Amino acid sequence: MSGSETDDLLKEFGIGDDDKTADTIEAVDDGETAAAEWAAMIEGGDDSDDSAAADRILNQDEIDNLLGFDSADLGLGELTGVQALINSALVSYERLPMLEIVFDRLVRLTTTTLRNFTSDNVEVSLDSITSVRFGDYLNSIPLPAILTVIKAEEWDNFGLMTVESNLIYSMIDVLLGGRRGTNTIRVEGRPYTTIEMSLTNRMIELILEDMHKAFEPLTPVSFSVERMETNPRFAAIARPANAAILIELRIDMDDRGGKVEILLPYATIEPIREQLLQMFMGEKFGRDPIWEGHLASEIFAAETDIEAVLHEWELPLSEMLSLKVGDTLMFERTPNDPVSLKCGDVIMTEGVMGHIGKNVSVRVTRPLNPPKVTMSVFEAMDEQERSQA
Repeated sequence: MSGSETDDLLKEFGIGDDDKTADTIEAVDDGETAAAEWAAMIEGGDDSDDSAAADRILNQDEIDNLLGFDSADLGLGELTGVQALINSALVSYERLPMLEIVFDRLVRLTTTTLRNFTSDNVEVSLDSITSVRFGDYLNSIPLPAILTVIKAEEWDNFGLMTVESNLIYSMIDVLLGGRRGTNTIRVEGRPYTTIEMSLTNRMIELILEDMHKAFEPLTPVSFSVERMETNPRFAAIARPANAAILIELRIDMDDRGGKVEILLPYATIEPIREQLLQMFMGEKFGRDPIWEGHLASEIFAAETDIEAVLHEWELPLSEMLSLKVGDTLMFERTPNDPVSLKCGDVIMTEGVMGHIGKNVSVRVTRPLNPPKVTMSVFEAMDEQERSQA
């Protein structure tokens, strides 16, 4: 539409004044400007809200740090956040230094045993020793697997041994003459056969026999197979919140193998807790046998003064002060009465006085008095200190 046609229309509707027309156009412009300002404010407000919301959103790493969960370092290092509060009552296996020595010995024994069992090059390694809760461990077992409930006869308690499926199929393949370099075929959704269960049971019995030998220098204990399960629910040997020690063993046979996990609840190893607190095998708490032997030999070789007391008599101080040269004190003793032999203030024994040549002698007539303080007193003191600690 041209400008003349627009002017004609304005005149037609009675809008012919140029000032009014200018005011109308200016009002329209002001309205458009205000609308643009409102839009800019709205957009700016959205941007500010988005930036504030972006500031408030935490990424996954920040959430993991806040809660104390780290999938990469699970079971390693110090726990933080909520996870530290959850596991605050969990005892660390590092307080039991002898436990790692025992399972290092188990690794060496099991390596030799499985090599003889399979006639193959078997390498057993200790992956980790961690403290876990029993319920968390049951939920983390990758299925299918064979869970064996083992019983410690002398401790009268139970443990759990888990053999994962990769190791089961690899062991079956090796024992039944499978070719090397071929991948084991895992058949999902079927139970283990009788042959697989029998051969796995034999391998577990060998490992338990090695566990008996590993613990033997520390304490005599025998492990036996109580039952074998494939469902973790049927292998519950402790409450879900109970603390336990998890030992992971890696068994490699050339290019195949798998893991064996041994779980010992703290209630199971409680009878040998004092032995596991030792830093090395045969350590004595608070006592050193070498120092005791040296001290005893030095005491035996030491010189001491012995006094032979004929008689002890109490006199008033006035009579003692009135004694003069030539006064005689009559003891109520005969030559056959015993004489006390004293070391300091302690009466050791008694004897009869006599003489050998020009020397006065005393012949001991009865054994020495037993000491009032013996090693049992010190042992009782050590036991009391350990109970208080």
